Amino acid sequence: MADLNLLDFYKDTAKILLQLHRSFPRKVEVYVEDFVGADHVDEFGLHSKRHESCFGAMLWLAEEGYIRYQSTIRQEAIDQSVLTSKTVVLLNTISRTLVNEESPENNDLPPFEANEKFTMIEHIRQALKSQSSEQLTIVMRSFMGMS
Repeated sequence: MADLNLLDFYKDTAKILLQLHRSFPRKVEVYVEDFVGADHVDEFGLHSKRHESCFGAMLWLAEEGYIRYQSTIRQEAIDQSVLTSKTVVLLNTISRTLVNEESPENNDLPPFEANEKFTMIEHIRQALKSQSSEQLTIVMRSFMGMS
């Protein structure tokens, strides 16, 4: 059985990368609340463990060179964040090992569009859409193993 913290980590990093890919090359703010919902600090001003984990995933992506950001907005967001060139290349890399190439919907597409269906960003989109922890884990492990 997988550790729940790792499943949350894969889900958070996938969503963060997807949001930054959609806005690339613009620099944007990325709020934890957009991924884990509203959070209320406790009587000591501390966020929930889930909120802290998502914020930690953002910082980890930056520390590992997947994203850049200018500053943090308390523990709520990262400001002026953008994908690194390495990440743009990785997200647009074609990987045919993660899906069934014989799928009928892929046979009728022009070659360029067929190849787009096999990019890592598309695998991430499909894994999130499927809501399958197993599929998302496989895709994110593959993505992180590429770098």
